[in-house]
Amino acid sequence: MSLPWLFSVIWILFSISQLCAGLQLDLDDPDSIKAATGQITYDMMKYYDGNVTGRVPGNLPDPYYWWQCGAMFGSLLDYYYYTGDDQYNDLITQGMLHQVGPNDDYMTPNQTKTTGNDDQGFWALSALSAAEQAFPNPPEDRPQWLALAQAVFNTQALRWDTQFCGGGLRWQVFTLNVGYDYKNTISNGVFFNIAARLAKYTGNQTYADWAERVYDWTVDVGFIQDFHFFDGAHTTLNCNDTNRVQWTYNAGVYMLGAANMYNFTDGSEKWKARLDGIFNQTSMFYSPNVPNVMFEQACEPYGTCDTDNFSFKAYLARWMAATTKVAPYMYDQVMEKIRPSAAAAALQCSGGESGTLCGMKWTDGAKWDGTTGVGQQMSALEIMQSLLVSRVAAPVTQDAGGISKGDPSAGSSGTFDPTAPQGTIQQKDRVGAGILTTLILVSGIGSAWWMIS
Repeated sequence: MSLPWLFSVIWILFSISQLCAGLQLDLDDPDSIKAATGQITYDMMKYYDGNVTGRVPGNLPDPYYWWQCGAMFGSLLDYYYYTGDDQYNDLITQGMLHQVGPNDDYMTPNQTKTTGNDDQGFWALSALSAAEQAFPNPPEDRPQWLALAQAVFNTQALRWDTQFCGGGLRWQVFTLNVGYDYKNTISNGVFFNIAARLAKYTGNQTYADWAERVYDWTVDVGFIQDFHFFDGAHTTLNCNDTNRVQWTYNAGVYMLGAANMYNFTDGSEKWKARLDGIFNQTSMFYSPNVPNVMFEQACEPYGTCDTDNFSFKAYLARWMAATTKVAPYMYDQVMEKIRPSAAAAALQCSGGESGTLCGMKWTDGAKWDGTTGVGQQMSALEIMQSLLVSRVAAPVTQDAGGISKGDPSAGSSGTFDPTAPQGTIQQKDRVGAGILTTLILVSGIGSAWWMIS
């Protein structure tokens, strides 16, 4: 037994001795894991009112932004995948379909004021998880999971911007939104993740080519340096002002994308080196005081995390576990991080009147940190249900168990298929993309005017 692991065990045993209430979790007992994650999910869904008469399916109330509900559905999909508990399945389908927008691409008119490429992309990630996990299909007359992910990919491929910074997606979709002049790692990372997973799911090389393009650009622009993932930079300075803050979810989104590319390329050394480098550098997201317990190092020690930040550990945990299904050699080293973090998270789920609400600071053990929310519940849920990853099937593909119908031209009104052979982007293509963006913007402004009036 390694010394850091021994310290983790001693710390956890001490914390348990202090525990008066909270979740009981046996890391090696599937029934215990399912009971704990069931309680966490139940508590999480108390925040959701989209299934209440008069409320909007697929929305969380303030202070949560639209994207986080899409991310929450991803956690619910994982919950069903890992535990087989289907009690939330109808709610997932209802919410995810309600938010698809008029063109079935998660460009929802009532969200134009805050629609980022990352926001739209998180909904696509959940749709893609539904396809990979063979989640029950929507009704035949509604958009299908795979087609929804392809639709988002298509709309974002059209937004690839070479005018500034040599490429990349901007953070915000619409020119009037604050952040339109910022290109960030998470927007491009989500696009990379979608491309890599679509390549593996469909077997189409063009998705893989896009994944290569995005990854290479992220390195070239300086957002990835020695497998550190920095936040982003401004187009007005041609991306020469890199914000060097580092978040867990940036590393996670690229990790799973790289794992899928490793799988798609039959274990290429290039993608193995990238995957190993990303995973090894995530060591910065584990506490130096409580070894192998995950923490959000950019804000958690300082008490400055916001509503979005509370959820970021959920995505690193989710994508680390998913990595082991497409790059199985990673399993042991991933679980060395998952197990202590899951035990610590269970101890932190000791708050509120129920004594089971989860805080953020897993490094505090059973001393609840006083915070509650969807993000805290999601993070605890994802790290704990990841303990079951070896007990579930690998993601399906189009040719091996997949049941979701795709549409390579979805989201583009049938005029653009990025899975067709692509040459160098020409000026006419940029003009076409500009026209599309303008049309969407005009539509968005019209929707905004309607809401104001």
